[in-house]
Parts: sequence; C-alpha cells; structure tokens
Amino acid sequence: MNISYNKEDKLLIMEITEEIDHHTTEKIRRRADYEIQRYMPKKALFDFNNVSFMDSSGIGMVVGRYKLLAMLGGSLELANVKPSLERVFEMSGVLKIIPIHKNAC
Repeated sequence: MNISYNKEDKLLIMEITEEIDHHTTEKIRRRADYEIQRYMPKKALFDFNNVSFMDSSGIGMVVGRYKLLAMLGGSLELANVKPSLERVFEMSGVLKIIPIHKNAC
C-alpha cells in the first residue's frame, strides 16, 4: 500500500496495491489505522486503481476505517473504483455512507 499525505488539505491518500481478501485485509487494516492515527486527516481516500478483486472481508475493512475516521472527525471516500468493485460496494450498501470520489487521483 502506498501512502501520501497533503498537509495543507489534510488529505490522506491510501493507494491499495493488491487484491483485498481475508489474507490481506489485516495487513491493510493495520497500516491504514496507523496512518490515520498518525496524520489525523480531515479526509482519507482509498484509491482502488490497482485492485481487481475484493471479497466481503474488504467491505468490513473499509467500513471499519470509515467508523474510525468518523470517530476522529474525518471522512472517507473511495477513488478509481472499477465497475466490478463498484457493484460489490453497491450491493453491500456501502455507497449509502461512503461516496466514490469522482475526480480520479
């Protein structure tokens, strides 16, 4: 996972660079939590440009980061979501609480 932080905008961008399944979610979760607590961003963005597969454990990981950010006064958005992943997010109801950032990074 590649991380970048814009101090002026308080924007944390987390580019996920692997498939998201039950084998990788714990590693992604730990790293994301560390970076969120380190920077305390106003907005965090998960960039899914390099993600071709995600299972239900990925949904849980994303919702958990949404809750952490909300608790800290921030927000979460998704970016560069492929149509197959967008369907997964839509069917799970995640898009009702977490928007897809339309201006790709």
